[in-house]
Amino acid sequence: MIDWNGHTWTGLGALLGISPMEDGATVEARGITITLSGLVPSLLADCLGEFELGLPVTVYLGLYSDGDLIDAPITTWSGRMDQSTIEVSGEDASISINCENRLLDMNVAVDRRYTNEDQQIDHPGDLGFSFVNAIQELTIFWGHQAHSTNNI
Repeated sequence: MIDWNGHTWTGLGALLGISPMEDGATVEARGITITLSGLVPSLLADCLGEFELGLPVTVYLGLYSDGDLIDAPITTWSGRMDQSTIEVSGEDASISINCENRLLDMNVAVDRRYTNEDQQIDHPGDLGFSFVNAIQELTIFWGHQAHSTNNI
């Protein structure tokens, strides 16, 4: 067990495998797969009870010296749980969890609008968007008054 960052970290399996974390020259969402093998099948129910689609996943890199953690671990990857695969064979079980990068959220349409009703959800009483409808077709002259109707 390791105490760090207000949490107690406990190991469950004999081997933790993490697929390669790739970087590239282009901005794209690259996921990883985390595999926990060597589980006793009786612990499988506990692991499945903790799994929830969309929960945050953070992979840390920590270094040890004489069994003690050196400084604070650094974050090497962050994302969300996607789907899990369970394999049970004899006395051992393994769980593989596919994790997706948060960049995938950029492909999801935002269901919000620039309206007074939408603004009241986050900031009740704010009047900033209450005048949007009134200025839709309003002509505003900036700097000086126009002398003819041809001015744009």
